[in-house]
Amino acid sequence: LQECILSGIMSVNGKKVLHMDRNSYYGGESASITPLEDLYKRFNLPGTPPESMGRGRDWNVDLIPKFLMANGQLVKMLLYTEVTRYLDFKVIEGSFVYKGGKIYKVPSTEAEALASSLMGLFEKRRFRKFLVYVANFDENDPRTFEGVDPKKTTMRDVYKKFDLGQDVIDFTGHALALYRTDDYLDQPCQETINRIKLYSESLARYGKSPYLYPLYGLGELPQGFARLSAIYGGTYMLNKPIEEIVVENGKVVGVKSEGEVARCKQLICDPSYVSDRVTKVGQVIRVICILSHPIKNTNDANSCQIIIPQNQVNRKSDIYVCMISSAHNVAAQGKYIAIASTTVETADPEKEIKPALDLLEPIEQKFVSISDLFAPTDLGTESQIFISRTYDATTHFETTCDDIKDIYKRMMGSEFDFEEMKRKKNDIYGEEEQQ
Repeated sequence: LQECILSGIMSVNGKKVLHMDRNSYYGGESASITPLEDLYKRFNLPGTPPESMGRGRDWNVDLIPKFLMANGQLVKMLLYTEVTRYLDFKVIEGSFVYKGGKIYKVPSTEAEALASSLMGLFEKRRFRKFLVYVANFDENDPRTFEGVDPKKTTMRDVYKKFDLGQDVIDFTGHALALYRTDDYLDQPCQETINRIKLYSESLARYGKSPYLYPLYGLGELPQGFARLSAIYGGTYMLNKPIEEIVVENGKVVGVKSEGEVARCKQLICDPSYVSDRVTKVGQVIRVICILSHPIKNTNDANSCQIIIPQNQVNRKSDIYVCMISSAHNVAAQGKYIAIASTTVETADPEKEIKPALDLLEPIEQKFVSISDLFAPTDLGTESQIFISRTYDATTHFETTCDDIKDIYKRMMGSEFDFEEMKRKKNDIYGEEEQQ
């Protein structure tokens, strides 16, 4: 996805783009696999899917479980590039949080918050005060700070200021600000406040939850940006084996494939193409589960997210479940896909993810993958090779978009500016209309 978005943006920026992929499908790691038979092959499962799974073609199974924040950066990128015209989205029906072995709905309205058994009455009042404070907080207007310095005051101190208890802190940090660990507590509060604002603003757009999901799966996203690139003269080659990245005097000059060299000034790729220029920074376990029933205690939602905060299961990082279904054209009628994921902390990852799988029983079929996470050691300043980061365990695309903006800045030497891109596009479309 990162490479597809960047190829789209670079094409709009007037660059000549050649996009090669050794796979036969778009999106690499962030693809949706169809038909179901291919998923069985990919995970080396013996035999073929049973009859009860319906038609293989009805399935589009994401390899990476993520939703889009309704007001987040990826939605902005989609709107500004007008890639939205190739996609249809549905709102995810609810977000849930795990507490003491049970799951509770994350309140999405004031009425829900008052009725929620996640916290007591007095706690609710204090929490409401805190949310009002966050909503009014403007980092450019010190009158909204109430004695908090966004760049110095820690989030721990902000929670103290509103006298919020441990349960509410867990819920706020992990279900609203969507942090995977508790490291954020001792960092300046500005980032956390902005994350909670993003959650609230995203929620305000559609009301059920702050998350959106594309019909036919996440694999539609890279394809949409690939089409954008093609409109602006970009060339795409799927099924194209990469034999060698040609480097002269420390700088990339081309890519060799099937005996030919395509020459280039800059190269964008994922870590799997340049193992000598990346470093392993961790692992993620993901378990794709096929179910014949909605998840218990979710009010039979046909899509939802469940967050298991690390404190609840004695871990350092949270466990996530993303669930979608036939309502999103990604599964056969009456089937549900739930994907559990978390950052690996021990030598027994499957045991670490068990609390999530317990919520999904009975599970008809599961596909387990453990992926290494890589980050570039070469930032491309000299080599002009720009390497994306592997997808982390978060359940939305905010970190992915940060990576895209970071690569853009390293390539172009300037910040990625949505407005600037919009103007460029208007110029090009505008001229066409006049002719």
